[in-house]
Amino acid sequence: MKISFVGKGGSGKTTLAALFARHLAGASTSLLAVDADINQHLAAALGATEHEALTLPALGDHLGEIKEYLRGDNPRITSAAAMVKTTPPGRGSRLLPVTGANPLYDTLVREVGGIRLAVTGPFSTEDLGVACYHSKVGAVELLLNHLVDGPGEYVLVDMTAGADSFASGLFTRFDTTFLVCEPTLRSIGVYRQYVGYAREYGVRVHVVGNKVDDESDVEFLTEHVGADLLTWIGRSAYVKAAERGTPQPISALEPANLGALELMRATVDEGGKDWGTYTRQAVEFHLRNATAWANDRVGEDLAGQVDPDFVLGPTAVDLAGRAG
Repeated sequence: MKISFVGKGGSGKTTLAALFARHLAGASTSLLAVDADINQHLAAALGATEHEALTLPALGDHLGEIKEYLRGDNPRITSAAAMVKTTPPGRGSRLLPVTGANPLYDTLVREVGGIRLAVTGPFSTEDLGVACYHSKVGAVELLLNHLVDGPGEYVLVDMTAGADSFASGLFTRFDTTFLVCEPTLRSIGVYRQYVGYAREYGVRVHVVGNKVDDESDVEFLTEHVGADLLTWIGRSAYVKAAERGTPQPISALEPANLGALELMRATVDEGGKDWGTYTRQAVEFHLRNATAWANDRVGEDLAGQVDPDFVLGPTAVDLAGRAG
């Protein structure tokens, strides 16, 4: 299952993503976490030192290698340079598993706090004034478009704050989206903006309240988000200790908060997958991007990259090549 964490900046999105990743890792070794936020803090939230976090390989710095590998021998893709962030897989493309050895994971994935982690990389000084952060996040979109996850396998992505993910089709690349929401009007505003866009595409959004002090906070969230409120995380001494550099085993998390994480996992597992819709939406956004800018940039009609008979999923492994 592919899972994203979104929400207002400062809502605790990254902290909650790290907690959930550690909870999943306790029950499954088939987990890949990705930091796709412009503020790269997931590694630190998982326990990395500042030096370790700064030395992680960045997806955005290896975009050419990613394209070349995923392209495989797909005859519809004329070159790696002709691939854009939305290029969908087809027969001959290389598909990725959640776990296992392959050149991309060997180069770009590292274990942090017991979690396999890939990061887009920070917005660097060299990028100022000449680059868009979404060009880095494009590497994540390409990976997700080529990644086949099965039962008991999880891909968790800490997304950019607010509605930034709507700058591409990346927001549709998940089976479940957890929107982290504080009991404040500003956080509620981000919720309304996000679901207003996401629901048009059938994106499954569950609100997780955070920084909840008492019943009045729960009542406030319920009043404003209604049935979208799945659960909530109370103020946590466990989280405070971790943020001060003294992390503890996930089993030491407060029982009520641990129960919230378990409900989130059960909700993900029960959500189901729709590979047909997943593939159709990938193609839709690719064709949009092709018409809007990509055809002119690449110098060819990128609609030709679409393999009309290809549907991503376990059965597609026989039509393409699964890395491993």
